[in-house]
Amino acid sequence: MATSAQIAVVTGVNSGIGRATALHLAAQGLTVYGTVRSVSKATKLEALAADAGVRVNLVELDVADDESVRQGFARILDATAGRVDLLVNNAGVGPIGVAEHTPTSVYLDTINVNLCGAVRCVQQVLPGMRERRSGFIITIGSFTGRVGAAAQSAYVASKFALEGWVDGLAQEVAPFGVRVALLEPGVTRTAIQAKNSDTPNESGAYTDTYRRLFRFYVAGLAAGSEANEVADVVYRAFTDREPRLRYVCSWGAAASISGREQMTDVEWVGLGAIADDAEYYARFDELFGLDIAPTD
Repeated sequence: MATSAQIAVVTGVNSGIGRATALHLAAQGLTVYGTVRSVSKATKLEALAADAGVRVNLVELDVADDESVRQGFARILDATAGRVDLLVNNAGVGPIGVAEHTPTSVYLDTINVNLCGAVRCVQQVLPGMRERRSGFIITIGSFTGRVGAAAQSAYVASKFALEGWVDGLAQEVAPFGVRVALLEPGVTRTAIQAKNSDTPNESGAYTDTYRRLFRFYVAGLAAGSEANEVADVVYRAFTDREPRLRYVCSWGAAASISGREQMTDVEWVGLGAIADDAEYYARFDELFGLDIAPTD
């Protein structure tokens, strides 16, 4: 049965940003439905919810599959009398790999989850939002949707695609009173980092590229941005009296985006061409204001 509380759906709540967001929204009094591919693997979420005295209603669905999304949202909409006030498109994957050695299948799989997964979910809630002339859709993008980070080729492509998709969607639904936003986090301490260990390098030519990427993430993880920071921004965006299309949070995001905007394309490409690590880290700091050099 639907309640008088506002209703939120958060995708990919089994870990990381999704789990933190679902718990935070529930703590703010929203009725939260969280999607997972397997309820049996959501024991930590359920334990954290119990400890916090809140409830997250779990629904099994796979955002990568049309029929799974339709069936999952049918269950949600049946339980809520067709109402969803907030959709948080969070479910995603983050493969690592340079363009030369990343199979096209990885690109297709990544875009299917990160972009098409969001599209599938929006298509389920938008008719109701449009008819009620209210609702908020926020998608978890990445600062890498604005800065083409090396060695994350498929991931970056999917996040750049989200940027354009959200721009267009925001205009499409504006006449119906539906709000759209994109959240662009930087580095956060989430389980997705541990899942991204594959570094395809058949030629052996990209060892330096991977090492520098990991230096960036090591520096970010040391800075300690937690998934709860992103969850808080999701809620603030939902309740914002002066809503924006884009929100930036977590370590490295604002500096990376503003740094890239201020540099020329020649400077950007030149950064990648630097051979010496010490020179690269110094130039990186100069351009972005981020010290990622090893401390030992």
